[in-house]
Amino acid sequence: MTPVVQTSAGPVRGTVDGGVSRFASIPFAAAPIGPNRFRAPKPVAPWTEELDATAFGPTAMQNASMMDLLNGGEPEERSEDCLRLNVWSPDLGGSAPVMVWIHGGGFEIGSGSSPLYDGVTFAESGVVFVSINYRLGAFGFLELGGLDASYAGSGNNGLLDQVAALEWVRDEIASFGGDPAQVTIFGESAGSMSVALLLAVPAARGLFHAAICESGGANGARSVELANADCVEFLATAELTTIDEVLVAPAEQFLIAHGAISVGRITDLEATIKRTGSPLSFLVFRPVADGATVPTDPLAAIAGGSSTGIPLLVGTNSEEWKLFALMSPAPTDEAGLLERLEMLPNDSQATLDIYADVHPDATPGDIECAVITDLVFRVPASDLADAHSAHGPTWQYLFDWRSPSMGGMLGAAHAMEIPFVFDHAANPAMALLVGDAPPAALGRHMHDAWAAFAEHGSPSTAALPDWPQVTAEQRPVMVFDVDQHLDMDPADKTRRFWSTS
Repeated sequence: MTPVVQTSAGPVRGTVDGGVSRFASIPFAAAPIGPNRFRAPKPVAPWTEELDATAFGPTAMQNASMMDLLNGGEPEERSEDCLRLNVWSPDLGGSAPVMVWIHGGGFEIGSGSSPLYDGVTFAESGVVFVSINYRLGAFGFLELGGLDASYAGSGNNGLLDQVAALEWVRDEIASFGGDPAQVTIFGESAGSMSVALLLAVPAARGLFHAAICESGGANGARSVELANADCVEFLATAELTTIDEVLVAPAEQFLIAHGAISVGRITDLEATIKRTGSPLSFLVFRPVADGATVPTDPLAAIAGGSSTGIPLLVGTNSEEWKLFALMSPAPTDEAGLLERLEMLPNDSQATLDIYADVHPDATPGDIECAVITDLVFRVPASDLADAHSAHGPTWQYLFDWRSPSMGGMLGAAHAMEIPFVFDHAANPAMALLVGDAPPAALGRHMHDAWAAFAEHGSPSTAALPDWPQVTAEQRPVMVFDVDQHLDMDPADKTRRFWSTS
């Protein structure tokens, strides 16, 4: 039987896969084209005929990337008309917990319909799973207020798209068998940074009730000054000078300019960080701490109680930077490493000394990887846990399983946990990322912990060791590997080095 659900905008017709009802590419906001281009999301126009929601629609405009190969699927159709979401439901007549996935990709690539994020496993675990698209790159995060004051705030349109999707979930998810009072948002990388920022965004309050951050803290937003400088650089590269030109320029013109700037930044990371002062500036676009949509200091807002009462699960992978290191040659000796480390805020020799002590057998490339992993991912995650733990239950994890793929070059890299969280690592399409024989139990344990968190507000399960909450006095971290174990503040020396220097 073909499932049909009536939404406030009109009826949608889905499909059934193994007892799970799936609805793909449902519009949650008006197409951001024409007069809506570079504007905050607008309400979707209603329809009367059944909307065919049996196949995935276009994803946001973006350049091709190596993740197209690693995520197990073919490149998807791309369009500026991308504000769609997907729903997997175990029971349309039920009232199950809801999980809303915000995909990663550096705010410039990715989609909610990637095979990497197939929601059927969560639906089979009794969760209504929702994945969303949001505008990426210039379309979602180009701050045009310096060019035309009427477009001030455009640098947060992608984040406001996420808020609009959560408003849709609040209003419509009960018709899909979900409980709008039990919504967990979760994401990885840019999706995790988005989740962390949403903990501080006033417009998102009340739209979710628990949050999971995988490899991304509240450090994802730029200052207004940096966003304006990025806009000047981007428009010059795209050869655009007026708002009228921006509004009618072909999408490909934006993508070409974005690609050119991105290549320059990642291939000369040292110069980029020295110029901008931010390790995240290899990303051309990201949200803006403008004091309107996003507080000027999101972490301080969270520490002040903006997310009071919301359970939070936050963690990172032990070798995050190995994914990005594939795109940039590693230093080969100590002199080269010291030169690289000069781009960072701490004394380069002191940084080398402490990391060489903690990682005595590491190569210069491994030490660089460990340093940037900590600075960009692990320390911000720990800071987020600290800020939130005074106001809501907080748990922390570390993903430590090393993939043998690519001769071990990936290790426990950025995004490596995703196939295990979704419990489809055994899918042959994931082999390029996790190898041919990933540990099945690791996927079961991570997936069950995430589903338990959505249902009960705690990631504890019978299969895991006791998992206490983070407090001001202690930092227990659940380590996910072939076997799971609890570790009290792993690699605490390097964490303290960044927090006290």
